[in-house]
Amino acid sequence: MSVNETIASAVGTQEETIIPVKDPIEEGKRESIHVEEGKTVGKPFADDPKFKLRNVEVFYGQDRAIKDISLDIARNEVISFIGPSGCGKSTFLRCLNRMNDSIDICRIKGQLMLDDEDIYHSKKDVVELRARVGMVFQKPNPFPKSIYDNVAYGPRIHGLANRKSDLDDIVENSLRKAGLWDEAKDRLDAIATGMSGGQQQRLCIARAIAVSPEVILMDEPCSALDPIATARVEELIAEMSESYTIVIVTHSMQQAARVSHRTAYFHLGHLVEVNETNKVFTSPEHELTESYITGRFG
Repeated sequence: MSVNETIASAVGTQEETIIPVKDPIEEGKRESIHVEEGKTVGKPFADDPKFKLRNVEVFYGQDRAIKDISLDIARNEVISFIGPSGCGKSTFLRCLNRMNDSIDICRIKGQLMLDDEDIYHSKKDVVELRARVGMVFQKPNPFPKSIYDNVAYGPRIHGLANRKSDLDDIVENSLRKAGLWDEAKDRLDAIATGMSGGQQQRLCIARAIAVSPEVILMDEPCSALDPIATARVEELIAEMSESYTIVIVTHSMQQAARVSHRTAYFHLGHLVEVNETNKVFTSPEHELTESYITGRFG
């Protein structure tokens, strides 16, 4: 049985969603399963890491949302973060480009290295970091400007183009990489908010890659899209993985199976398991991972 068939049988297809009935015995069993803090089964480390993350903890005031997580994210890999709502996936993702800095009560502990540079060093330029580590959000958020100006915004503020012709080339190349050039080339002056949802999300991807990032973070990038737009974005992720490291938070296990090389399972702030995606969905090593992917909870 293929990975997609395995997942489909466990969690249903897009056309038919299976809502599992909670079994009190299973619920009690799950609560009794021990998760050893700082211990992740599988393959959390990589031979050629782009990110090297060690003993990461995140606090909101006195509450600890991320509990002693160590993980490598390899160069040019696509890794998906899965797990129940509130388990820490998005919080951990936002650590990678310091988006949590905007939350006053949030504190980060541990070592977070990007190409052996400490991204939380006091002298680290956060603007430069976010140019290297771009982000695409759950809901498309184009600026209320033209399609052209949306893509050109980053290169302008970062001084990446000295001439109009250089900026034109960046806009065209970014839209091509995002699979949007043919649809947008004849209306670059049109307001971006008039595009369809799927087009807006691809525009946001074009805007992110226009500043030549090394990493792209995606926080549930297809949750607001229809199946056709989702398929196009997933094709785009596969194409972009040749040039970028991509980290995706997703609630869709089918999506994780389709697009990622490795999958990481989060549970109550712990990183329980990281493994090759095929292995996670066909023969997970941890009982909690198996319970989640087979629909016993989540």
